[in-house]
Amino acid sequence: MNRTDLQTREARAKRPARPRERLPQHCRPGARRTPAVASMKRRLRSLRLHTVCEEARCPNIGSCFAQGTATFMLLGPVCTRTCRFCNVATGRPALVDRAEPGRVAEAVRRLGLAHAVLTSVNRDDLPDGGAAQFAATIRAVRAVSPRTTLEVLTPDFQGDAAALACVLEARPDLFNHNLETVPRLYRAVRPAARYERSLELLARARREQPALLTKSGLMLGLGETRDELRCVLRDLRTCDVDCVTLGQYLRPTLRHLEVARYLDPAEFDALAVEARALGFRHVASGPLVRSSFHAGDALALLRDTALLRVTAAQESGHVAL
Repeated sequence: MNRTDLQTREARAKRPARPRERLPQHCRPGARRTPAVASMKRRLRSLRLHTVCEEARCPNIGSCFAQGTATFMLLGPVCTRTCRFCNVATGRPALVDRAEPGRVAEAVRRLGLAHAVLTSVNRDDLPDGGAAQFAATIRAVRAVSPRTTLEVLTPDFQGDAAALACVLEARPDLFNHNLETVPRLYRAVRPAARYERSLELLARARREQPALLTKSGLMLGLGETRDELRCVLRDLRTCDVDCVTLGQYLRPTLRHLEVARYLDPAEFDALAVEARALGFRHVASGPLVRSSFHAGDALALLRDTALLRVTAAQESGHVAL
């Protein structure tokens, strides 16, 4: 057993028990122990890869793994931050595995993925926050599977413009960074993050690459008000974000924040209508929606947006692409 595998096992062993609460029917996850899930886990373990699907206890793991899709989590299973909603282990991460991009590329090839999502833990211990690993993985996947579209879900890189530029230079198809919640709740929910910094990351990505597709997501039920949520959605549109995901926060363990309220499915439907009215090109809104929920399905629509944006930029002479 190598150091990374041992670190993963130790981190999982330290996690508190899951809360024994009765979830509303519409918030209950699908089956997690199926032959498809077991098969996917074996394939990932054979390449020593991690997924946010497993580490964050995603409620959709059964359906996604059954479809042969996964969100690859780069830079190990240990995060340098302690966000109070997230189930990923916190501690001292291992050294960067320079061979990891090649293994992710091999997994994409073996699985025959048309669309892949790359995310990571926060690595505030690294000068670039892990940006170089994102870029290396994008290039590695492109080399073996050039038709696979790539979405990156990045941390905030502590606002480092050079780190963001490093990722963007590798040309992902879609750039995603989650705001997670409303500004008032940041200190309680994600104390090491800053709302304005995350918003600026999305705005800078659009400025750096006007044709780039952008996306963000929020968890609901943490105590936010409807008006606060509307303000966040307007802020995202001010940054010209194309896509937004809205899902119910589910408490991973007793150590994490309690759920303030479970929203009804009808509320998610109403929020989707509001978001589309604000101009979002794609909206995924529902109790079990997560950031990578049916990510590949949204890409065709978003590509139309990108094509229109490129054409407009070329005609105006503002951007040479």
